[in-house]
Amino acid sequence: MSLKAFHLFFILVSILFLIGFGLWFLFEQPLSLESLNVFAGLVSFSLGGGLVLYAVRFLKKFKSLRNE
Repeated sequence: MSLKAFHLFFILVSILFLIGFGLWFLFEQPLSLESLNVFAGLVSFSLGGGLVLYAVRFLKKFKSLRNE
């Protein structure tokens, strides 16, 4: 596995983890949403979105590298 492929795999796993973490925080106690849970969920979604943008920029930048 090349370093590029590992980097993309690690970004994908991180995105899935952050989205799952955000969903877990938002739906942990559905009847009483505490402000800390909502804040942590929104931060997780924001970081996941940032990683999606990072992955797109990474793919554009290293598109010319050959696949090893």
